[in-house]
Order: sequence, then structure tokens, then C-alpha cells
Amino acid sequence: MDIPRTYVSQILGDLNRAGIAQSFFGTNGGFSLTRPPDQINLLEIVESAEGLLTPATCVLGEDPCDWESVCPLHETWKSGTAALRSVLASTTLAELLQRDIEIRAGTYVTSDDGHRQPGLSVPVSDSVQVELAAPAVAQRLRAESSWLIPHVEAAHSEEEEILVRIGPGGPGWLGKVVAVHFTTSQGPDDNLVIQVSWEATGPSGLFPRFKGELHVVAVDPTRSELNLSGRYRPPLGRAGQILDEAVLARVARATIRSLLRRMARALEEEQTT
Repeated sequence: MDIPRTYVSQILGDLNRAGIAQSFFGTNGGFSLTRPPDQINLLEIVESAEGLLTPATCVLGEDPCDWESVCPLHETWKSGTAALRSVLASTTLAELLQRDIEIRAGTYVTSDDGHRQPGLSVPVSDSVQVELAAPAVAQRLRAESSWLIPHVEAAHSEEEEILVRIGPGGPGWLGKVVAVHFTTSQGPDDNLVIQVSWEATGPSGLFPRFKGELHVVAVDPTRSELNLSGRYRPPLGRAGQILDEAVLARVARATIRSLLRRMARALEEEQTT
């Protein structure tokens, strides 16, 4: 799911405290489930992070019911909560895994009430020049070990992806992290194309997302150009809904430009060290 490591550790901590996962040390250390996937249900997982889904106070307020026995909404809310807990409790991790396999294979019958929201993304494209030859830039982008941006954490993941966390900067980005993924590259060093996706996260939840491609082009023997193009999606929730298309387009351009400048500066600084 491309979740930043800091948030993964918090999630695993909740699962560990609930007895669903366990940690172990050593060369191949990490986390594992305490039980087989078919013996762990979704209710356990949700309540390990959210607490009991059964409300301890009246649904009409934050205090216990003012009625001596029960408020008018109590029975309805009780039935709805019981139905939700029943569905979650009857769904196991093994079932979710099988469903995921079928979705990826294209054999799962999807419903009509998906969460895709068309029209909430805008196309964006920008470029910046780097005072560095295209082959040198391409080699740094291809190899994780040579992608050394100051104050940036890089980690290898499956399918030879490179995970880089870059904060675009500015007061609005305080406390937020951008997880940038560079997938398998195509083309020669002087005309390289890399599929790129990133998702910004922060203490208050999900922020913008971007998916597109990065094009490295040789300008001359000592300079290159980074072209980034794709689609930018605004933050989830009310913060993204209040943006009209014109404002969203300006935000997208400013964000992509900031990211490109940081990448170029990091590459040039690495060359001089």
C-alpha cells in the first residue's frame, strides 16, 4: 500500500498490543502473524486500532443517556452496530488475501459502488534543468545506492522499486512526508523514462497523490532536463473538495515544480561532494 515506514510501525504496534502480530529480532527480523490468516478476522484488526465499535456513551451526545432506560435511537444504533460487527467478524484475512489475488488477476466481480472519484484529478507537467550530464543523472535514478539526497531516506522494496521520502517544503508541508516510487526504467541514459508515483502523508491523514512518468533528456554534454508529467489528485476529504479546477491546477503545478527543484538540487549537490 506504499505506507511510509513511520506509519507502518504505528499500525504494527497496535496489532502487536492486540496479540494479532508479533515482532522478532535477528538478521531476518520483522513482524509475523500470531495465528494463521484464516483465524484472524477483520473485527479484531479494526478494534485494535479504533477501540470497541460498540459505543460506551449515548449516540446523541458524549455523555450517558439522559433517559432512565433507553433513548429513542438506542435500539436502532444497537442493531446497526451489531450488524457491522457481525460482518467484520465473519471476514478473515485469508478471505481478503484471496479477494486481492482475484482483483489483481482481473477475475473478481467488482461492485458498482467503488471509491473512484472521476474528475478529482488534473493533468500536470513541468520540467527543470540539471547541471549534470544525462548519463550521470540516469545512473543515480536507476541505482538506489547512488541516489543520495541529503536528509532523504531511501529503501529498496519489492519489484526493484526505490522508495524516497522528500518534503516539498513550505509551511503547509510541515510534518508531512512524500513517498516517491521510481519503478523499472526504460530507454537509454540520454533518453530515460521512469514511471513515478508518490503519496504525501502527515499527522492528520492523507494528502495529495501523483502518478506519471519522469523523462530524463540530454540538453548538451554537461546538462540534462527532468520532465515530470502525469495526474495530480488533491487531498482526500473536505480539504480537497473545496478546491475548484483552476485552483487545483495551480496547486498541482506548484507542488510538482517544488519536487523537481529539490530533485535537481540534490543531484547537483551530490555531484559537487
